[in-house]
Amino acid sequence: MPATESRNGLIAAILAFVGEGGQDLLALEDIRAQLERELDNAGDTAIVALIGRLAEDHGWDYYPPDTLARRIHHLLAGRFLTEDSSAGGLEHLASAAGSPLIIVANHLSYADANVVEVLLKRGGATAVAERLTAVAGPKVFTSRQRRFSSLCFGTIKVPQSADVASGEALINAREVARAARRAIEVAHVRLEAGDTLLLFPEGTRSRSAAMQPMLPAVARYLEFPGAVVVPAGLTGSESLFPVDGALRAARVSVTFGAPVPAAQLFARAGRDRRGLMDGIGSAVAALLPESYRGVYAH
Repeated sequence: MPATESRNGLIAAILAFVGEGGQDLLALEDIRAQLERELDNAGDTAIVALIGRLAEDHGWDYYPPDTLARRIHHLLAGRFLTEDSSAGGLEHLASAAGSPLIIVANHLSYADANVVEVLLKRGGATAVAERLTAVAGPKVFTSRQRRFSSLCFGTIKVPQSADVASGEALINAREVARAARRAIEVAHVRLEAGDTLLLFPEGTRSRSAAMQPMLPAVARYLEFPGAVVVPAGLTGSESLFPVDGALRAARVSVTFGAPVPAAQLFARAGRDRRGLMDGIGSAVAALLPESYRGVYAH
C-alpha cells in the first residue's frame, strides 16, 4: 500500500473511532490537523511500519510497542483525559526501583493499560512507562482498534479460559494450558529484561465497575526471583471507554499502593493461590472508593 494511502487511511480510521463519541466537527478537524502534523513528522517509513504492526500475529508471545502509536495516543489523551486525571502513590514505584516490578490492577476498560501508561508518563515515572508490558487477552488482537491501542506499550498475548472468554476468543482447554505456560515464560523473560509487568487478574473487564474475583492462576506470573508486587486502583476508565460505548472525555485516576515482595506473599499463602490472589485483590480494593471494591468490599 502506498505511504500516502496508508497515512490517509490511518487518519480516517482514527477520526471515525473518536467521532463515535459525538465529537463536534470543529474538534474533529482540530484532531485531524494534529494527526497530520504528527504523521508528517514521523515520515513514511514509520507509518508503513505501524500499519504492518496492526496485522502481525506471531502467537502467544511478546509484541513490542510502536513509537508512532504511542505518540498518537498521547495526542488523543490530551483531549480525552481531563486535566484533573492523575496518578497517585508514585513514590511506591520509586521505592521498588531496581526490583523486577509487577503492577496488579483492577480492570474496567480496554483503555486501562493506556491510562496507566499515559498517567505514569504525566506523573514523571517515565522509566516505568517506557518499559511497561501488559498481559492482554486474545480479544485485543481481534480488533484493529484494540490492537492499535495495545501498541502504546509492550504486550504479551495470553489465552483466556472458558470462564471469562467470549466466542471470539474461545479456545480449547488443552491449548489454553499450553499457551498459558508460554505466556508466563515470556513474561518472566520481560521481567529479566527490565520491563514492568502490568496484570489485570480479574481476567475480563467489569461491567459494573465493581471488582470481580482475581483468578488464582495469575499467581504463576509472580513466581520470579526478587519480584515485587505493587497494587494499583483504577477509577474513571469505565467512563472514558465504556464496555459497550464510545470514547469520551473523563476524569481518570490510578493510585499505586505499597510494594510487597512476591516471596512474602507466597510465604503467607503457602500453596493457596486463591488466598494469595484474594489478598492482592483486597490490597487493590483498599485503594479504591467503596463502589469499586465489589467482591473485595469488607
